[in-house]
Amino acid sequence: MDARDPELKKEFAATIQARKDLGEEYESALIDSFLEKMDQRIDAQVERRVRRELAEHQTAFARAGRRVGPQARGHEGSRFGARYGFGAFSLIMAIPLSAIAADKAELSGLLVAWIGIVAVNAAHSLGWLFTERGGGARRTKDPDAWED
Repeated sequence: MDARDPELKKEFAATIQARKDLGEEYESALIDSFLEKMDQRIDAQVERRVRRELAEHQTAFARAGRRVGPQARGHEGSRFGARYGFGAFSLIMAIPLSAIAADKAELSGLLVAWIGIVAVNAAHSLGWLFTERGGGARRTKDPDAWED
């Protein structure tokens, strides 16, 4: 919104003229009306900017997602987050599972719960090793493209 916006100047001039015509008793209503119009214009402009920024970010994200191999920067961070996020989540879930298992089946239940937690994390880690670090070519999301 430019300070020299002719439409805004017209709105302001109309508000001042209406105040002159109607008198001081309508001044607060006229000011509120003008400010409401200003809020709507500001909101519309902010919304346009947010949509433009969001579209730019989505485009940049989509372009980054198409890169494959060493040039795909930032991909290692997402793997790091997925690996350790899963581990952190499983440890957080271990708290209520441990409490329930210990309450219902005492020490044997607690051991079974923790063996299960360790097994799930080990399977997740081994799955990551085989899919991310495995040798040779592997499939990508595109069924016709192969990575080396």
